[in-house]
Amino acid sequence: MTATQLDELTSVVLAPNPSPMTLEGTNTYLVGAPGAGDVVVVDPGPHDDGHRGAVEAEARRRDAQITAVVVTHHHRDHAEAVPWAQAWGAELLTYAPELLPVPAPASPLRDDAAVRRAGVTLTAVHTPGHASDHLCLRVDETGAVLTGDHVLGRGTTVVAWPDGDMAAYMASLRRLERLDASVLYPGHGPVVRDPAAVVADYIAHREARELQVLAALAAGDTTPAAIVARVYAAVDPVLHPAAERSVRAHLAKLVTDGTIVQLVDPSVNEERFRVR
Repeated sequence: MTATQLDELTSVVLAPNPSPMTLEGTNTYLVGAPGAGDVVVVDPGPHDDGHRGAVEAEARRRDAQITAVVVTHHHRDHAEAVPWAQAWGAELLTYAPELLPVPAPASPLRDDAAVRRAGVTLTAVHTPGHASDHLCLRVDETGAVLTGDHVLGRGTTVVAWPDGDMAAYMASLRRLERLDASVLYPGHGPVVRDPAAVVADYIAHREARELQVLAALAAGDTTPAAIVARVYAAVDPVLHPAAERSVRAHLAKLVTDGTIVQLVDPSVNEERFRVR
């Protein structure tokens, strides 16, 4: 677990938690200007002693103290290690401290707020969708955007219903598009060097998936599980539970849009949907 320098301000340490959902593992970023004497850690990741040691080693290599820890959202693979902030004497910042998966003193970081530390400015961009408290972070000096789970380095992200919201996710993708990022540093997977194309692909993917959900409903599928079985037939079944959360987010959006109606089968108390 060694760090990789991504640009003059940003390096990354990969956490040892690979999985179908986390890809190679969680990317923990260290951001700060050379010689500043301090550094900001973004997404400390899972609570793993070896990972903590690697993050601290990278801070020492920079001859920097960790003075702030920023969490993009509350999911455990990004935020389980938040107690490290207190041990480091660093301020912990996140959009909704009450959602953190483990107790830790934290300050709220609201939309458009700036974290000015380590000779850099990180601007918080509230991007709900994958999670209600999700933040992207723009490094103002370079135009790089740290995207958490909003955009991944490979594949697409889960909109984790019920906390996740598909309408909000689509609006957040369009907001990210307007940031005109120079590069995207995702929470999982490799660096995204062509942000505009990838964000456009994400938008097109979700629009196409919505049409697939509607087609499944028109074909007679009425439950989220049945829709997943049809729409994600070519996808590894181990990913179907996550796919069902995204399908449920699509269905909730379509209900709100008035395109479909939600029914309840009283015999099994199961959610069912049909086209209006």
